[in-house]
Amino acid sequence: MLHMTKRSLVIVGLLLMMMVTAMAQSQPERVVLLVQGYTGQANVVQSQGRLLVDVQDLARMTNGTLRFEKGRILLTLAPGGAPEPAADSTGKNDFSPEFRRAAVEAMASIREWGGMLKVIAENGYPVGKAMAGNTVRAYEGRAADSVGLAAAAATNDSDSRGLELLRNEFNHVQAWAESFVDARNDLRAVDLTTSEHGLKDDDEAQKIMQCGQFLAQMFAGGAIQDDVSCH
Repeated sequence: MLHMTKRSLVIVGLLLMMMVTAMAQSQPERVVLLVQGYTGQANVVQSQGRLLVDVQDLARMTNGTLRFEKGRILLTLAPGGAPEPAADSTGKNDFSPEFRRAAVEAMASIREWGGMLKVIAENGYPVGKAMAGNTVRAYEGRAADSVGLAAAAATNDSDSRGLELLRNEFNHVQAWAESFVDARNDLRAVDLTTSEHGLKDDDEAQKIMQCGQFLAQMFAGGAIQDDVSCH
């Protein structure tokens, strides 16, 4: 009986070891994706012989934009590829490295927030206390936190000027979002979904998108510039 008990214990132990080994092998291996000419990295999960990339990380690091449509996601890269830093032999217009990184992250958060608003507006999703409304508030909160981190990282004059433009964009998106939610709740935003051109006819929305594209390229370039769309 003792012999059989020891043998059973050995068998059970071997089975447990095989289960742990199988579970460890089934766990996806995490790696990161780097794109030459861009800063940052995108999360990659290796599973069952395939490499899966986080599209939001990919859009953020390439200064691209994501468009969520029914059944598909469209990634649009910044025109001309990775922007080159503005030529300035003195470097007086350059952002500090810490602020530049924080500003790039902040712009990515703002553009994700704006992209979500665009999807909701064009598809006529309900807002207010609905799930779409909670999603918008969550994106807005992340964008606000990111802008706060950029403000804390600002150390020179170029950083301060860039921060002002960044805050302008945040405020413009926030004001548009609030007016859209009010209009949607009062059934006054129906033209955004029934119109053939939708947001293309909304001057304020177009100005926000133009400023967002400009700021994403400016912060990636590393030096202060200006554009009328951000004022």
